Parts: sequence; structure tokens; C-alpha cells
Amino acid sequence: MSRAVISAGSNVGDSLGHLRSVVEGFADEIVAVSAVYATPPWGGVEQDDFLNITLIVDGPLSARQWLGRGAELEQAADRTREVRWGPRTLDVDVITVTESGRVVVDDDPVLTLPHPRAAQRAFVLIPWLEIEPEATLWTPEGERSVRELIDALDAAERDAVRAVEHLRPAGGGAS
Repeated sequence: MSRAVISAGSNVGDSLGHLRSVVEGFADEIVAVSAVYATPPWGGVEQDDFLNITLIVDGPLSARQWLGRGAELEQAADRTREVRWGPRTLDVDVITVTESGRVVVDDDPVLTLPHPRAAQRAFVLIPWLEIEPEATLWTPEGERSVRELIDALDAAERDAVRAVEHLRPAGGGAS
């Protein structure tokens, strides 16, 4: 069994529909789903704002299997990888995974865990804090509270992340 934090974003096509597909794709494993947040693009590429969500999932999958499930959802949304940090129909990232009560720390280039830039991204941290107020993230400096990481971000970046919508899995079981 493992528990994972998954972040998903979209700014091309039916962004809300693409995020709904993530909620549906992980529906059997969802513990919690954040609100949908509108966020400015990250990485310096001129493009439309993103819609982002964060999910907590729990199930019999390994870290690579969570990544594989996300990749399948990206493919179903016709995701293309043309420009790093560029516009996309759907981006699904595995932020952190805990297996048997231990945080998976891995520098594998295919799946680096925890996500190497998660601590710098308000669009990941703010939705995550919403659904897990006591969340912590392993960093090279050690375990840090997500709240502390958010507080360390530039105020303008934090303030630009705003809740706009709620998606719930079928049956409404998760928060």
C-alpha cells in the first residue's frame, strides 16, 4: 500500500473537463481532492492561466504505477510535450509517495521523488494544504511543513493562486 500526493493542471481545451478526468481516473483511490485553483503559468512561457488540483490517493500502487496512471490520463487528454513548462491539455505530477509509512526518496530521472520543485510551487502547495492541513514535504534540508513552505514563497505568487471551483469524485466520498 502507498499514499501519494498528485498534482494536475491544464490550460488548453476543456481544462475543467481534463481535471475531472483525473478525479475520475483516480476515483477508487481518492482520499481527498482540493478545490480547483486558477494559477498563473510557472516557468516563464507566455500562455493562459492554468487550472490546478491536488489529490491525495491511497492504494496498492507503487510510485511508478501512480506515475503511469497519470501518464495514461495525459495521453487520453492528447497531451503533447513541445515546450518545457508550456501550455498543455493535462499535466499530472506525482509530488510525493509514502510506502509502508516511509517517504520515498529517489533521484531517478524518470520519477524524482519527492518532486524536486514542489517546495517552490504555490499551485501545488496551496491546494495540498487545503486538503491536508498538517502536510509535510521531504526536502534535501529535511522534512518541512507545507504551511512553512507556503509562507516562504513570494507573497505575489501565493496571492495569485485562487480557488474557483470544486470537483468531487462520483458518489462524493472524498473531501
